[in-house]
Amino acid sequence: MTKKLPHRTFVLLLLFALPSRSEIVTAAEVQKPNLILFLADDLGYGDLGCFGHPVIKTPNLDSFAKQGLRLTQCYSASAVCSPSRSALLTGRTPHRNGVFTWIAEGAPVHLRTSEITLPKLLRGTGYSTCHSGKWHLNGLFNNLAQPQPSDHGYDWWLATQNNAGPSHENPNNFVRNGQPVGRLEGYAAPLVVGEAISWLKEKRDRSKPFFLAVWTHEPHYPIKSDPKFKALYPDLIDDVQREHHANVTQMDFAFGQLMRALDEQQLADNTFVFFTSDNGPEGDGIKTPGRGSSGGLRGRKRDMHEGGIRVPGLARWPGKIPPCVTSEVPVIGSDLFPTMLAIAGVKPPADRVLDGVNVLPVLTGAATQVERSQPLFWRLHMASNAKIAMRVEDWKILANAELTEFELYNLKADVKETTDLKDREPKRFAALRDQLIKHNAAIDAEAPDWWKTLSPNGGKPKTDEPATKKKGKK
Repeated sequence: MTKKLPHRTFVLLLLFALPSRSEIVTAAEVQKPNLILFLADDLGYGDLGCFGHPVIKTPNLDSFAKQGLRLTQCYSASAVCSPSRSALLTGRTPHRNGVFTWIAEGAPVHLRTSEITLPKLLRGTGYSTCHSGKWHLNGLFNNLAQPQPSDHGYDWWLATQNNAGPSHENPNNFVRNGQPVGRLEGYAAPLVVGEAISWLKEKRDRSKPFFLAVWTHEPHYPIKSDPKFKALYPDLIDDVQREHHANVTQMDFAFGQLMRALDEQQLADNTFVFFTSDNGPEGDGIKTPGRGSSGGLRGRKRDMHEGGIRVPGLARWPGKIPPCVTSEVPVIGSDLFPTMLAIAGVKPPADRVLDGVNVLPVLTGAATQVERSQPLFWRLHMASNAKIAMRVEDWKILANAELTEFELYNLKADVKETTDLKDREPKRFAALRDQLIKHNAAIDAEAPDWWKTLSPNGGKPKTDEPATKKKGKK
């Protein structure tokens, strides 16, 4: 005959068996995925081995591509750096969020605190956050007159305003959490990744999931590469070309160090990693210092054609994103904002227009297309030819700043944009032209009008006279 326990004893045993509230919270937080956004600078669409480069050695990124998804139609949100970076953090096209151009040192243009950024939202929901590398989202860097990385949600940051100076070798212009750090011994990408690894191992709150932004300077000019990477290209006669190719390999080496650190800390399986570039390759690819490859696409950095905005895109999330997969679905930098929020289980802000969409179903293979309320759109008045572009399905329309001259291409049939079809497709051209004009006007109505009063070349006033003085103010 079974002896029954007294009711009070049974209740006490049950209470001891239940986990505490702190244990429940910790377990829930640990289950949240970690997020890494790795951004190269001026890396062209064809600069990686896994994207077809016949010479440049990128073994770590090539291996990473086999472990996840390779996006063949991945776009930066602009053809220059600052606007692309602003879209990654806000999900909003650059002219809408206010970072309309490359930001010169001292310029008034900056990513405003009225914009809701990815790290700020994630930190507000329990994420630990870190930025390591190039910043380039304000003109007054490390100056309280403009927002700094900490104002946009980063717990820890090591950054430069723009380029590593005087070059990628032994840079002396980094700032850590508001304090200049002086000369650093080594090369930029390994230094930037070293900071990220140090944060992962020693400085982050291990009870929380993390968001880590690693934005390298490589292969942006002034390029300088470790001799051990230059030695990998003994057959290149042109030392400028050797320096560039070695610089890409230097960045790849640093990326590999970060991935190994994830493995060592048993973080890889619960971490979503996205790798991309901020725009196409610098220079002409022949004589100028930039020797990157557009992969045969028309145009390069500062160009609205595909070579200026189509960039490598790689994603890995073990168990969620299948390995060795390629996707042709168009994805743009502003999509990373809602996508990473969705992965973290965080709702995007509902009080503003978002140009990016959640592309996680495409990344995981659950969907083969993306429904967009806003078209893919680019605008850059410092561009060398067409200043505005829009893509809808396979069709891309380009225009001058005045919206009086246009080009029309079918990217599925003509990815190199060799044949203008506006005269052959009059109805389609008219519809896309009207849509472009209307969409551009809607963005103008929302955006700050810096672009009207400031030069598109770096965000400086159009004359040498300060803008405030021109308006009669002290």
